[in-house]
Amino acid sequence: MHTNKYITSGKPLSETGKALILLHGRGGSAEDILGLADALPVGDFTLFALQAAGHSWYPYSFLSVPAQNEPWLSSALGVVRELVEEIKAQGIAEEKIWFTGFSQGACLTLEFVTRNAARYGGVAAFTGGLIGDRIYAENYKGDFGGTPVFIGTSDPDPHVPVQRVHDSVGVLRERGAVVTEKVYKGMGHTITGQEIEDAKASVFYTSYSAPY
Repeated sequence: MHTNKYITSGKPLSETGKALILLHGRGGSAEDILGLADALPVGDFTLFALQAAGHSWYPYSFLSVPAQNEPWLSSALGVVRELVEEIKAQGIAEEKIWFTGFSQGACLTLEFVTRNAARYGGVAAFTGGLIGDRIYAENYKGDFGGTPVFIGTSDPDPHVPVQRVHDSVGVLRERGAVVTEKVYKGMGHTITGQEIEDAKASVFYTSYSAPY
């Protein structure tokens, strides 16, 4: 089972007022995904990179029946929730919290934010989709309130079917997210410079003004 283990980088939250939560892929590490932040415009953010037990958030494909990935999946979602609550307890509103994940971490990112939809700062999912053998619409609650979301994937991808990405985008949009969906022909299971530029433009350079 997972513990709330993470590494941080950047200035303290009390100085930045903005948090970026990073979730690594299967076989990856908190250090690996923290390196991705070097390519993002987050120099004025406090970074939090969570570490999965055994370098995997759940044992089987994200397309498996959810019960097959229990109790690891619920544990992983719980660890993300704990970190979000920890950040909020320091006076940081949800709209000042951003999420970024790759592969298995992107799936976990999308699953967490869609189960707990709110007006977040932004979400960047590099190759991922909502978790399950099908879309379990009853699991998703809340309203994104215009949260900018980027979802990029390869066509084809060996782990993430493009159709699941399309279906996931539909669910997020139904819940009020402003989603930029990019499908890159033959990109492979990786993150490219172009994908990072697209994510930066749609999530990190998007301004938001609260309604009066």
